[in-house]
Amino acid sequence: MPTEKKISSASDCINSMVEGSELKKVRSNSRIYHRYFLLDADMQSLRWEPSKKDSEKAKIDIKSIKEVRTGKNTDIFRSNGISDQISEDCAFSVIYGENYESLDLVANSADVANIWVTGLRYLISYGKHTLDMLESSQDNMRTSWVSQMFSEIDVDNLGHITLCNAVQCIRDLNPGLKTSKIELKFKELHKSKDKAGTEVTKEEFVEVFHELCTRPEIYFLLVQFSSNKEFLDTKDLMMFLEAEQGVAHINEEISLEIINKYEPSKEGQEKGWLSIDGFTKYLMSPDCYIFDPEHKKVCQDMKQPLSHYFINSSHNTYLIEDQFRGPSDITGYIRALKMGCRSVELDVWDGPDNEPVIYTGHTMTSQIVFRSVIDIINKYAFFASEYPLILCLENHCSIKQQKVMVQHMKKILGDKLYTTLPNAEESYLPSPDVLKGRILIKAKKLSSHCSGVEGDVTDEDEGAEMSQRMGKENVEQPNNVPMKRFQLCKELSELVSICKSVQFKEFQVSFQVQKYWEVCSFNEVLASKYANENPGDFVNYNKRFLARVFPSPMRIDSSNMNPQDFWKCGCQIVAMNFQTPGLMMDLNIGWFRQNGNCGYVLRPAIMREEVSFFSANTKDSVPGVSPQLLHIKIISGQNFPKPKGSGAKGDVVDPYVYVEIHGIPADCAEQRTKTVHQNGDAPIFDESFEFQINLPELAMVRFVVLDDDYIGDEFIGQYTIPFECLQTGYRHVPLQSLTGEVLAHASLFVHVAITNRRGGGKPHKRGLSVRKGKKSREYASLRTLWIKTVDEVFKNAQPPIRDATDLRENMQMIQSLKAVIENADAVYEKIVHCQKAAMEFHEHLHSIGTKEGLKERKLQKAVESFTWNITILKGQADLLKYAKNETLENLKQIHFAAVSCGLNKPGTENADVQKPRRSLEVIPEKANDETGD
Repeated sequence: MPTEKKISSASDCINSMVEGSELKKVRSNSRIYHRYFLLDADMQSLRWEPSKKDSEKAKIDIKSIKEVRTGKNTDIFRSNGISDQISEDCAFSVIYGENYESLDLVANSADVANIWVTGLRYLISYGKHTLDMLESSQDNMRTSWVSQMFSEIDVDNLGHITLCNAVQCIRDLNPGLKTSKIELKFKELHKSKDKAGTEVTKEEFVEVFHELCTRPEIYFLLVQFSSNKEFLDTKDLMMFLEAEQGVAHINEEISLEIINKYEPSKEGQEKGWLSIDGFTKYLMSPDCYIFDPEHKKVCQDMKQPLSHYFINSSHNTYLIEDQFRGPSDITGYIRALKMGCRSVELDVWDGPDNEPVIYTGHTMTSQIVFRSVIDIINKYAFFASEYPLILCLENHCSIKQQKVMVQHMKKILGDKLYTTLPNAEESYLPSPDVLKGRILIKAKKLSSHCSGVEGDVTDEDEGAEMSQRMGKENVEQPNNVPMKRFQLCKELSELVSICKSVQFKEFQVSFQVQKYWEVCSFNEVLASKYANENPGDFVNYNKRFLARVFPSPMRIDSSNMNPQDFWKCGCQIVAMNFQTPGLMMDLNIGWFRQNGNCGYVLRPAIMREEVSFFSANTKDSVPGVSPQLLHIKIISGQNFPKPKGSGAKGDVVDPYVYVEIHGIPADCAEQRTKTVHQNGDAPIFDESFEFQINLPELAMVRFVVLDDDYIGDEFIGQYTIPFECLQTGYRHVPLQSLTGEVLAHASLFVHVAITNRRGGGKPHKRGLSVRKGKKSREYASLRTLWIKTVDEVFKNAQPPIRDATDLRENMQMIQSLKAVIENADAVYEKIVHCQKAAMEFHEHLHSIGTKEGLKERKLQKAVESFTWNITILKGQADLLKYAKNETLENLKQIHFAAVSCGLNKPGTENADVQKPRRSLEVIPEKANDETGD
């Protein structure tokens, strides 16, 4: 365990500066010098060595320092040839002298940079009396509170308490700390003082508390906003909440609510001050978790057709282990339904005593009675969600036992069964909202012309295919599920209403003859083939029809397919083996959290709209969708447990973090941090990553913590979250185990910034400056159909598209906000007008194209180009509408900020806003070549 003293106050920063540290001194023309910097013991001067200059010139008087600027924000940094290789978090500049010269420095770590920035800022504010001021006043609040904790234990006023009580008290205040670590810290302190015995004095208690319960990364964050104080007042907290956490309409009342809720000291609550302990408690609370609480409840439109949603689905729900020999158990259904699953599978066969049973046929899996499963489904069907549950019934029973199945379902499920026949005049399935509290049966159904009490239908048999794949039979058609004919009773057929199972043939046939209430099931292998060879057709098919994808029978071990491979095609029911933890189930569980875990997630508009262009395998930006830049900084970790089965390594953990992006092919990416050796309690990573997200609505972010071991890296914890659920700013990520349980007190501390989303700090982290570096502005391009009348309409759309892009891009500049407000509506109307004019050709596009002489491939290409263009127009209109709303919101925030800072006092409203205000400008800097050596 590392024993070096942690930074817990400004005093620690100044003491560290007196000891000194190596920093890189940056000069123009890519010159960098390694120098040892230190603060004079009298705190009057900043010195560095070695240097060609004499010692009196290789120094800066503290009194001459005008500003300490963080990041690469001087001309020297901006013009330096290797600036891109320098971390923003490690760079800082000292602006000094009457000519505002700059001393540009790079630390070896963000922590070291923070020490120097914090210490220098305190020295600028308080001079040589800084330490006296710190010891006499501001840190008193914390010390008094900790001393009070001690006094409450020392009831007899002895001046000391037992080691056991001291350890327990600190652990109660910080539950994540290990008892052994606290004990060791007290023993080290006693040893350094040559003290015998185990009693703990008040001074020792305060010292150990400060050492163990102060997280340096949070302390440095606090002083960044505290105006050189050891606490945040209400205005400091307001600034933090608005700038970083993205809280809208912030005011002092909200700040006071947070202080009263999280500040542990009575003094802090009374004065409206948030100490480092209160700030830490707030940042670690659910209020600052990375998951947006708005998504913990149903927050999406639930009135769309059923086919417009992704549906949380289970495969062979009855199995709790492998597919071939594993046991069947009703707990499989309980687990799935409690997790929000909305589609479960029942493989039903004839059983003894005229009671149907559930298991995988042609395998050695055990059996469970059908009736008991229906009982469990009835009990838990709406435990986690009120929205419809689909029972995927794979019926292999005789007519006699089919009738028994019907009796059980009618008697047990009763009115919950949805048996209303579909309306042939409609085009889409009912919505989840309409089907609340209802159970749908997905199964084979007799044809309408079959008038008898029973009839022949074909059926899929997964178990038979699995047996074939196990080598018992030869396989001639590996992509098709074996089909057989069997008798179906009318009573069972009548329970099937809007989820009739049919066999898929090909896309063009389905587009012409398939009814909207018919559902096709796709073997994973076949679905993958269509996803790769016919991605556009697959997406268009799923706009209207439900598609179920189930794992390949070769997954004997119940491993899972990647659900993203099929979600990107719009497949609604991707059946997962819920009993098998790992990456694929992490994605499934994480994905369905985003809508109150109700089991239904609305698909992106580009996958729902009748006329829209989207290819599942796109490796570039998506037409009509504005890419988002995601900036993630992995700051630190807390209380990582040892990986299971790693006892041979003892207590040593060498953690590192992977950040993974899952989504369409263009978005899939991953980055990893360095390994922090021998520190699982409080590792500091301080590494930043950027990802371009081209289709945000289908993207997920996964944080994975691993133990770096020469034998093989081991899993510590993970957290998977939809991109749309990310909260910006400083957030904690609660880690989960391999099986999905929350790991007690284990978390990551991260910073998140996203383009066009409130919060996240500096604009460059939100990606607002991304396009500035491009040589020329990129405009959305429309395609030529080679149909003259239609091309003329799209030609008229090009100017407003360019205008819309210009308005959006120029939003980076305050003076352009007025232009957005004044012109956005007119440009928006022009784009919408062109879109409506083009859509008038949609219904007869084939016949118009044929008259123009287009045939087969060229005609198909024209239709595709038409869809592309409509998607672009709609996307550009939506982006411009969003841009105007964002502009109005930004102006509101400027107003609220002015009000909170008292800038709206009487007499100020008529001030000449055009007149330059020196106090609002950045202090200029001048590089001094004389200080460079």
